[in-house]
Amino acid sequence: MLGHGRRRILHIETTRHPTALWTAGQIVQAFGRNPAPLYLVRDNDGLYGAAFRQALRAIGVRDRPTEPGSPWQNGHVERLIVTIRRECLDHQIILNAAHLRCVLRAYAEYYNRDRTHLALGKDSPRSKPIEAKGRIISRRVLAGLHRRYFRSREK
Repeated sequence: MLGHGRRRILHIETTRHPTALWTAGQIVQAFGRNPAPLYLVRDNDGLYGAAFRQALRAIGVRDRPTEPGSPWQNGHVERLIVTIRRECLDHQIILNAAHLRCVLRAYAEYYNRDRTHLALGKDSPRSKPIEAKGRIISRRVLAGLHRRYFRSREK
């Protein structure tokens, strides 16, 4: 799930056999502790069945499915899916479902905290102050696939 405002990944999960009930559980998990959005824009996949729509209504979210065959109506999410594949999954061998979850969560943390976006003025979805002083340090992310740069807090 992606928050459109700052393009922040709100929730990421995977399963081999998604169902409407499983997807409804993901909605509850994603917004159980956080304020729910007013709208949820989604495609017309069959897994968004009655249980899913009922879970949305229960937490006060309005369902806004896109028109059939119109992926461009949810362009931010479509772009995120391509980005995850290109910057993460295409460069790793995934061993099992647990490994996939671990990799996706690590990528989501990198994406939200460190990956810059031109549409956000070269800021990341979780905005942070500019670090003007200190030695530049580099840390590996996702086994070196990406790097996180920051400044040390020298006195």
